Amino acid sequence: MVILGIDFGLKHIGLALATGPLAEPLANLKTAPKVYEEIRQICHTQGIEKIVVGLSEGKMAQKTHQFAQQLEQVVKIPIVFQDETLTTEQVTRKLIEGGSGRDKRKRPKHAYAATLILQEFIDG
Repeated sequence: MVILGIDFGLKHIGLALATGPLAEPLANLKTAPKVYEEIRQICHTQGIEKIVVGLSEGKMAQKTHQFAQQLEQVVKIPIVFQDETLTTEQVTRKLIEGGSGRDKRKRPKHAYAATLILQEFIDG
């Protein structure tokens, strides 16, 4: 099964892909009205069968649900949610442990967060 992982953010959306037991980063997209069409194209090109969206808490959870509802209408692919608590912090910690410089750590990390979200879904 080919699965797309999504880390939704107000400025950026991270994508990850899994075609087997391991998830890998795919892309960082800017959050804009055209993002739904960009994701639809990726789903078509990659043969996506399921989408996993990271879900946080509070007001961001509401915005994530709204995003997922709109996305599902466009892509017509089942969407499930996976807890994403602290994924961005985990990514930052892993980049520091890996010796990444400050400039690299300032770039959008959403694709890496999407990878963690998707991997947790696969492992769960």
